[in-house]
Amino acid sequence: MLFKDITIVDEEFKIKEHMYVGVKDDRIAYLAETMPSESFGEEYDGKNKLLIPAFYNAHSHLAMCLMRGYGENLPLMTWLQGRIFPFEAHLTPDDIYYGTMLGIAEMLRFGIAGTEDMYLNYDAQARALIDGGVKARYAASVAWMDNTSYFDLPIYKDALESIAKYNNYDNGRIKTTFSLHAEYTSTEAIAKAVAQAAADNGSSIHVHAAESQGEVDICRQRHQRRSPIRYLSDCGIFDVPTVAAHCVHIDDHDIEILKEHNVTVATCPKSNAKLSSGICPVTSLLEAGVNVAIGTDSVASNNNLNMIEEMRFFNLLQKAETLDPTVITPEQTLYAATRAGALSQQREDCGLVKEGFKADLTVIDVDQIYMKPVYNMLNNLIYAASGNDVVLTMVDGKVLYKDGEYPCMDIERIIYECEKSRARILGAINAVDVPDLSVK
Repeated sequence: MLFKDITIVDEEFKIKEHMYVGVKDDRIAYLAETMPSESFGEEYDGKNKLLIPAFYNAHSHLAMCLMRGYGENLPLMTWLQGRIFPFEAHLTPDDIYYGTMLGIAEMLRFGIAGTEDMYLNYDAQARALIDGGVKARYAASVAWMDNTSYFDLPIYKDALESIAKYNNYDNGRIKTTFSLHAEYTSTEAIAKAVAQAAADNGSSIHVHAAESQGEVDICRQRHQRRSPIRYLSDCGIFDVPTVAAHCVHIDDHDIEILKEHNVTVATCPKSNAKLSSGICPVTSLLEAGVNVAIGTDSVASNNNLNMIEEMRFFNLLQKAETLDPTVITPEQTLYAATRAGALSQQREDCGLVKEGFKADLTVIDVDQIYMKPVYNMLNNLIYAASGNDVVLTMVDGKVLYKDGEYPCMDIERIIYECEKSRARILGAINAVDVPDLSVK
């Protein structure tokens, strides 16, 4: 495909107008201000369009699309223990497959090409991510509180089988990783074993960390006054490439640890705001040189995968928290939603509009009344654009979403199966006495 006479965000996150971008196979093969002499097949008219690197979601639970709107207006632990965990107890592999497919469709609708997904079933996740065409690094998370050895748990066997079967599938499009759900849902022995397994297999780890103040307080009580970040580091979790989601309640010592171990922090601004968990100190993390990427978390706590909206929260919450309107530029914001997420998965040739890089691209229709006038297109993208302005999402040179259509997905079937799962699970839950969880 050739994108003709289109405005782009270049590799330095600057706006360039009247550009020509040619895609061959899975890569950007041509990038210049002039029409190429060779043919790239279909030509895409770039008038009133903006071409950017596709978004990378740094922390998701895609199958939780089945729970959108189910646990509203609750604090984190009440939400988890009273709504989410009981619902998840009824999930089947097919539920997870179709829930993940629904999440993939939503990702593509909002310009997201890749994700770091954490959920419950390796095989169901992998099948959906493969069928959906997106890039992903995925894992089933370990949550185990008794003295059973991690190496005796079925999830360990599942992880090894998934690595053997799916890791680096389709020229690296799919990657398998290990995941510890969190400090508060596991024992120290489990955490150390997950770290060992990841190291032994040359893999990485995805973990929740320091999401709420209550989590930090209880961790300090359980583990000799250590913060969740210090505890996870002492367990060896950060000795392999790690994505630590949330990191809301961290101090300067925690930030030093994260920087020392090259941990990517996946900040989830909308989810953390909705659950009243707080605001991640992104400004301090960036000043320390930590790689900070943007995640949506699940739609059960968000309630969508709208990355443009997520970028706006990311940017504005830092200004409100620091009382400084100069912090977090539009360039830093877009970088966190694109290149930072690609790098967190060790995808060095992804996340930029650059010749030779993988063709993970998003097109935005900027011919909107709320995008006029234009003094700086990048400012408009962060502060004025809507996620619904995404009109094309390309992954590895393949168009997976265009103008409301999904050429590689049966959307009607996916929605039907998800509605069927929701009805069955809700019926099972309502068959028992469900406590009133509303906040009085």
